[in-house]
Amino acid sequence: MNAFLGGVSILAALVGAGWLVLAGYRSTRGREAALDMPIKLYVGGAVMAMVVLQLALLTDDFSLAYVANHSRTTTPFVFKVATAWAALEGSIVLWGLVLAGFTYLVYRSWRRHPDSLGAGALVVMGLVGVFFFGMMATIANPFEICTSAVGSNCLASSPAPWAEAAAVAEGRGPNPLLQNHILMAIHPPMLYLGYVGLTVPFAFAMSALALAQPGIEWAKRTKSWTLAAWMFLTVGIVLGGWWSYEVLGWGGYWAWDPVENASFLPWLLATAYIHSSFVQMRRGMLQAWNFVLVISTFSLTILGTFLTRSGAIASVHSFTQSAVGPALLGMLLVTVVVSFGLFARRSHLVAQSPRLESLSSREGAFLANNLLLTVFAFVVLIGTLFPLLIEAFSGDTIGVGRPFFDQFAVPLSFALLLAMGLGPVMPYRVARPRIVWERVRLPLQISLGVGALLVIRGLRAAWPLLSVVAAVFVISVIGLHLLRLARRSSEKRHERLGPSILRIIRGDPGFWGGQISHIGIALLAIGIAGSAGLSTTATVDLEPGESASLSGYEFAYTSPFTSQDANRSITGATIEVTRHGNPVAIVRPRVNTFAGQGPAVPTPGVVSRASGDLYFTLIAINSAGITMDVWWFPLQWLVWLGGLVAGFGGLWSVVMRRAAEGDKESPAVASA
Repeated sequence: MNAFLGGVSILAALVGAGWLVLAGYRSTRGREAALDMPIKLYVGGAVMAMVVLQLALLTDDFSLAYVANHSRTTTPFVFKVATAWAALEGSIVLWGLVLAGFTYLVYRSWRRHPDSLGAGALVVMGLVGVFFFGMMATIANPFEICTSAVGSNCLASSPAPWAEAAAVAEGRGPNPLLQNHILMAIHPPMLYLGYVGLTVPFAFAMSALALAQPGIEWAKRTKSWTLAAWMFLTVGIVLGGWWSYEVLGWGGYWAWDPVENASFLPWLLATAYIHSSFVQMRRGMLQAWNFVLVISTFSLTILGTFLTRSGAIASVHSFTQSAVGPALLGMLLVTVVVSFGLFARRSHLVAQSPRLESLSSREGAFLANNLLLTVFAFVVLIGTLFPLLIEAFSGDTIGVGRPFFDQFAVPLSFALLLAMGLGPVMPYRVARPRIVWERVRLPLQISLGVGALLVIRGLRAAWPLLSVVAAVFVISVIGLHLLRLARRSSEKRHERLGPSILRIIRGDPGFWGGQISHIGIALLAIGIAGSAGLSTTATVDLEPGESASLSGYEFAYTSPFTSQDANRSITGATIEVTRHGNPVAIVRPRVNTFAGQGPAVPTPGVVSRASGDLYFTLIAINSAGITMDVWWFPLQWLVWLGGLVAGFGGLWSVVMRRAAEGDKESPAVASA
């Protein structure tokens, strides 16, 4: 029954998406066409497909190959729900559902003010939907019947719902790494909301090019969509790093893994587009560049999907090889060729825009920001794809490791922090040196003072010190700029400083949401400087009752423990942590064994304090004692806080935008 209902749901969504393409095309030609029925069929089919998949997982319908291969009766409820997107076919269902949701929201917006530009965007989104639901109906069907099974493995399956099922008695279960932390239920949907949300600006850009309607209208229409997608992508990346830190036990959160890079690449270009789109809407500049950025950003989301689901790379994130990989690669090639071909055909229309008057201006700062982000993305792209290209053409296997990325990422990050610090205080058109100096003098003094204090306290490592100085400069520039504007406004209005600050921030949510995100990035930079640049580590062997120390903390191994959950067996060690003889915490690093599901999975024990994290990972445990890796990560919490604050800036911009539309004074003040 689930196979039949799921198959019908996918076909309904596929038909609805195709119908939307045809009806939307008629609307762009000025012909009357009703879009409500195709939208209902499309969205209804997408929702039903996910509902049926969830029901199959929650009811342990092992007649479905997907359920048999990726779920188990003992899998906890939350991870059964997350299993719907934890493997290849289910992840495509989630992609289709999110795409259908964004398409519906764009349709609702278009219905209030129907025009050819919005109808064209719906055509593009419908075409993307046809591709993904076409894959579900053919090469990535999560509702195939298991027709041959041995033990808990489904060896063969059929897409025909009437095929004779060979249901296993017990499923194989999810990947152990994907059922070991609650973030697995949150991190992927957040990334998908970001990835798929970037389809909206791409769709409007393609519509504007196809209809020969360049200008700022398409950029205005996609402003909130882009910010929302960027916010979800930001939070998704941060939660992914947090998941890695809490689950994998290697002591880190970012390893320049190809699939990590696959989410970082569209984030970099989406960030560049958000900045340059403000320049286009304010001054009419960078129009052609914005089309290039939007096309490239969407193309990178398809590339990231290919890297994750093709099996072309070895990663904890990637899935097995399948026909999905070539299909995604084909879509990527079609997207690049058609999009840039259309852009080239309309180049005479989009190239007409005002020239930059001076590099010493806010437009110049935005341009510098764009160039740095683009170079950053190019470096990450080369480092990610180069090993794949070498292996594809020569058969040799090579690796591009962290040193390659770090040698470029560190200086580029410093330059980006400098651009973030200067951008808010640079006037448009031409920035007089005297005005800029007056606005950056005190922040510069504050940041250098903080740097001098850190040197006095014993910090000698160059790049962590420079990171903190640059980050403090960014925060000081933004804070003092806001304070200066608030004081001016409070004197003019005869009101207290607090209400003036709140009114200014609410009055221009786009600008100040961006500054909140900049503060978050600066906090993130400080967290990375501390946790990556100043960390210490040791490997210790302890018998019960023995202790060791690291970075001023003492930790004693008291006893082993074992326990049994529904889906795993747990073996661990109880560690008492003290500092100067005072109790700090009791942590229990452990090793989890999932029945019939490969090697054991470690779960680290983490003591989080304001000064940093003490991180324990079990390497070995037996009756004689334990072997542990122990790390001290200063200011680790700032990594998570900074990333979430950056995402909150995007949320603030989107949510407060309408609230600020009636306030005509604050935007002018904030942009002075």
